[in-house]
Amino acid sequence: MTVYDHLINTKEKKGGAFLLLLDPDHTPANRLAAMAEAASEYDVDALMIGTSYVMHGDFRSAVREVKEKASVPLILFPGTHSQITPDVDAVLFMSLISGRNPQYLIEEQVRGAPMIKEYSLQSIPTGYMLIDSGGYTSVHFASNTFPIPSDKPDIACAHALAAQMMGMKLIYMEAGSGAVDSVPETMIGSMTGYVDLPIMVGGGIDDPAQVEGKIRAGASFVVVGNHFENRKSFDSLREFTQAAHPYQQVEV
Repeated sequence: MTVYDHLINTKEKKGGAFLLLLDPDHTPANRLAAMAEAASEYDVDALMIGTSYVMHGDFRSAVREVKEKASVPLILFPGTHSQITPDVDAVLFMSLISGRNPQYLIEEQVRGAPMIKEYSLQSIPTGYMLIDSGGYTSVHFASNTFPIPSDKPDIACAHALAAQMMGMKLIYMEAGSGAVDSVPETMIGSMTGYVDLPIMVGGGIDDPAQVEGKIRAGASFVVVGNHFENRKSFDSLREFTQAAHPYQQVEV
């Protein structure tokens, strides 16, 4: 089974999937490993790892340590092609379709594709969309692009439909790390009623009720990272994963 199939099957079985995002730039290596080890215990469905900039330490070593501890799929969420490493199970092969910067529309993809082939990694073609979050985030700066206004679902839907017609398999709606506001449920609902692709949502989510809201609005996958980076305990993680699994709650 591919990682993509795992995510789809999880969504069908549980009503949604929860992904924990690990950022080596903001979390010490030993903490990353502990988070990865705790993931399956708290019913995390998959791990994502990546960063906008590699500012501290050896990124590949950090990924390798996480992989050694992980018992759920590890998906690379690369900021650039230079972050591609063989020590993951799959790569989000993203095109920043909300922007017009050719570096993130096609250039990074051309540079990264041969590496993905060489490492025999699974790739998940993803239409990546930045949604305005009420603040200026790292990904806005790094990508040098404007986000889609959060009150313009028609613009977001048109971009997602183009991604679907180009053969992409996933839409990732991202508010950005540490965003003030998360992606609105109204926009998610408009999107799921307009395209046939599964929707992944991340950025600015720091409460289980928000996770539940995204899933009920139509998101298939919810990503949370920043909220757990400096937490001493993982106990609250279960509340987040349960919120992403409405079918599982019904069965209980």
